[in-house]
Amino acid sequence: MNKVIEFLNANPVQYLATVGRDGKAKCRPFMFAGEMDGKLWFCTNNQKDVYKDMLENPEIEISVSSPEYAWIRLHGKAIFENNMPVKEMCIANPIVKGQYQTADNPIFEVFYLEDAHGLIADFSGNAPYKF
Repeated sequence: MNKVIEFLNANPVQYLATVGRDGKAKCRPFMFAGEMDGKLWFCTNNQKDVYKDMLENPEIEISVSSPEYAWIRLHGKAIFENNMPVKEMCIANPIVKGQYQTADNPIFEVFYLEDAHGLIADFSGNAPYKF
């Protein structure tokens, strides 16, 4: 899991894919918030379509590539949890704080990926790192 966390932290703007409520693919820029209790955490706003899409179909995938042409594909089920320690971790990021101001903002939501799995690969010809 450390390799996954390092990759996400080194490439801070990822792309999160969902199946929209209209049945069509949706892809949006997102940011990894951090790891806590062995879980990969992200945050969003409960007024956004992405939140509503994940409630309806929580199976999501996250992808990002590095400047060195390596990439990650991370799949899991988005599980929303009202977890104040995680919200405090998220709000420590100045970008998140600028949007929500406080961890107890009623529109501020956090979620982790249940059964997070995927791979890190590149164009080297070497086998991908699967997790």
